Amino acid sequence: MAAEGTASEAVGGGVRLARARESDSLWHEAWRRFRRHRLAMVGATVLAVMIAAVVTGPLVYRVAINEIDFKAKLEAPSRVHPFGTDDLGQDLLARILYGGRISLTVGLTAMLIAISIGTALGALAGYLGGMVDHVLMRITDLFLSLPQLPLLLLIVYLFRDTLRKTLGPEAGVFVLIVAVIGGLRWMPVARLVRAQFLSLREKEFVEAARGLGATPLRQVLGHILPNATGPVIVAGSLDVAAAIIAESSLSFLGLGFPPDIPTWGRILFDAKDTLDFAPHWALLPGTAIFLTVLSINYIGDGLRDALDPRRVLGR
Repeated sequence: MAAEGTASEAVGGGVRLARARESDSLWHEAWRRFRRHRLAMVGATVLAVMIAAVVTGPLVYRVAINEIDFKAKLEAPSRVHPFGTDDLGQDLLARILYGGRISLTVGLTAMLIAISIGTALGALAGYLGGMVDHVLMRITDLFLSLPQLPLLLLIVYLFRDTLRKTLGPEAGVFVLIVAVIGGLRWMPVARLVRAQFLSLREKEFVEAARGLGATPLRQVLGHILPNATGPVIVAGSLDVAAAIIAESSLSFLGLGFPPDIPTWGRILFDAKDTLDFAPHWALLPGTAIFLTVLSINYIGDGLRDALDPRRVLGR
C-alpha cells in the first residue's frame, strides 16, 4: 500500500510539473509573439513613459498646480513654463502631470470593476447554464440597450452633490465616476467570459477533473477560468482606454471633477473658448489623451494576437 501511495504521488507530481512547464512554455510563447508585434511594443513603451511621467513628474517638477499668476496668463510654451499657462497663469505642465494621475487611476480602477463584475456574471452564466444563463444574459442585454453616455451623465448629475458632501469634493466625485463607468462597462466582458465557459466546460480536462471529484468551485477557478484569461486581459486593456475617454467626456461636459482638480478632460473643458488664440492649452492635454488611448489600443491588439490559443499553439 505504501509503495502504491508513493507511486501515485510521484505520478501526480510529474503531471503537475508537466502542466507547470507547459504553462510556462505557453506564456513564454505568448510573450515572444507580443514582442514581435511592433505597434504593441511601441504602445507599451509610450504608455510606460506616460505612467512614469505622471508618477514621478510632480516629484521632480515642483510647481503648484493652482498657483495663479495673472501676469503670465495664456503664455505660450517657454523656458519658464514648458507647456505654457492657462487663463489664470497656472502652469499647464504641472496640471497635466497631476491630472494624468487621476485620469489613469480612473481608467485602471473602472477597468477592474468592469472586469470583476463581467467575469463573475459571465462565469455563472456559462458554467451553470439553463435558467441562470437565460436570466443573466437578458439582464446583460438590457444594460447593453441603454444609451451609456446619457445614462452616465444622468447618474453623475443626480448623485455627485450627495457624495461630495459625504466623502468630500475629490473623493466623492472619484468614487462616483469610477463606480458608474465601471458599472456600465461590464456587459461585453460578461458575454465574452460566458462564451469561453460554454466552450471550456465540455473539454476533456474539465470532464476529467469532474470525474476525479473536483468541486464546481475548483473546476471554475482551477481549470476553466485560467484558460479564459486571454480574452479577458485583452478586453480589460481596451476598457482602460474607454474609461479614460468616458472620464474625459464627463469632465469636458462640466460634470466631472471640480475646477481645482485638473484632469485631462477638465483642462480641455476649460480651454474650449481659447482655441483661436491659445491653442496650446487644449492641444497638450488632448495629445496626452490621444497618445494614452492609442497606446492602450495597440497593446490590446498585441495581446489579442499573443494570447490567441491557435497562434500560441502554432495551429
